[in-house]
Amino acid sequence: MKTYSAKPSEVERRWFVIDADGLVLGRLASIIAMRLRGKHKPMFTPHIDCGDNIIVVNAEKVRLTGNKRLANRFFWHTRYPGGIKSKTFGQILDGAHPERLITKAVERMITRSPLGRDQMKKLHVYAGAEHPHEAQKPEVLDVAALNPKNKRA
Repeated sequence: MKTYSAKPSEVERRWFVIDADGLVLGRLASIIAMRLRGKHKPMFTPHIDCGDNIIVVNAEKVRLTGNKRLANRFFWHTRYPGGIKSKTFGQILDGAHPERLITKAVERMITRSPLGRDQMKKLHVYAGAEHPHEAQKPEVLDVAALNPKNKRA
């Protein structure tokens, strides 16, 4: 018995759309990261990009459990002395680009390598309910139905 190793030409990529309205951020991000890597497929090969394209809509309506909206922060540095900056998750969700919260959460679950950067290019996150990918005929992926804990009212 030989181990099967997928070739890039054998990979079949599909398009999925996920409605993030009421979904818990961390649970949503882990499901998206798994789908982007292709770990849900039986032909998964670690060094090949086997994942699907994911479209996330209603990113501004994602839920955070507990006190994470006020307590958790994203930090970055401006590369100037004393240039550390931060924003709470709530400030990001209420700001101009709430989709960045989901993008960052998924990005930190994906490999930090050229392969991971290619996988992140297949993630498309939109704050509202509209997306410009209707021509790809995306299938609906109901994350809330996978586990009752995935959705909060």
